[in-house]
Amino acid sequence: MSEGDGATDAFVAHRDLLFTVAYEMLGSAADAEDVLQEAWLRWVGADRDQVRDARAYLVRLVTRQALNRLRTVQRRRESYVGQWLPEPMLTTPDVAEDAELAESVSMAVMLVLETLTPTERAVFVLREVFDVGYDEIADAVGRTPDAVRQIAHRARGHVEARRPRRVVPTAEARAAVASFRRVVETGDLQALLDVLAPDVVLVADGGGVKQAALRPITGADKVARFLLGAAGEDRVLLTTTATEVNGGPGLVVHLGAELDGVLALRVEGARITGLYYVRAPEKLARLGATGPLRAR
Repeated sequence: MSEGDGATDAFVAHRDLLFTVAYEMLGSAADAEDVLQEAWLRWVGADRDQVRDARAYLVRLVTRQALNRLRTVQRRRESYVGQWLPEPMLTTPDVAEDAELAESVSMAVMLVLETLTPTERAVFVLREVFDVGYDEIADAVGRTPDAVRQIAHRARGHVEARRPRRVVPTAEARAAVASFRRVVETGDLQALLDVLAPDVVLVADGGGVKQAALRPITGADKVARFLLGAAGEDRVLLTTTATEVNGGPGLVVHLGAELDGVLALRVEGARITGLYYVRAPEKLARLGATGPLRAR
């Protein structure tokens, strides 16, 4: 086997993990793919005879590239029109079965990660999600192991204070999603109110291109009326397909033959507590085209 083939094999073996690291740091599948491309170019140019652990080396490469890009995109997001949501990922059932991974890539938690500094986010993701050692993280982010421990402690406290309660999927939750899907298509206001939690929150991302609420909408009545009003006369053309989005229940929404958006749902018990609707065209362009998420 040639040297080039060996480099390819090692990269491919860890590609899903590397993509997941980049995606959790950036919230964008497109940016994560760019980071992997940059990491690949550095990997093939590296002196691999000096690499003792390919996985650790590649994670370090990806983390450094993701950190550089994160600092750039955070400045860009400051001028984003309306609410910003992560680029949705259609995930496979095995992601939902990994409770920690599913929670870490959920829309709700990834929005919390957006409130961290780039270095805090990198440290939190590597330590809490991927269980990377402090020495390895220190090498990746350019800090001492002691500093990384302090950053990890601070980031963990920040996230724990803001993250929603962990949800365990139940038969009731699946029934709530099925009910929600039916009533959105039929436009039954009372049935929609029955399936929404009183303090439900809706966050919509149109990217300044598609119509979307510029601020989160809170409360079952307001959310229900917004959803039914947004569909309007187009309801007869509205169809939904149940799927897994970012490790949890979701819907792909079409108006006629056109993809309108992807809706991720957060369900607690028999009620929907969170809705995250991505309509921004650039975030839907690669829907389903990226590789699977993996934490190991």
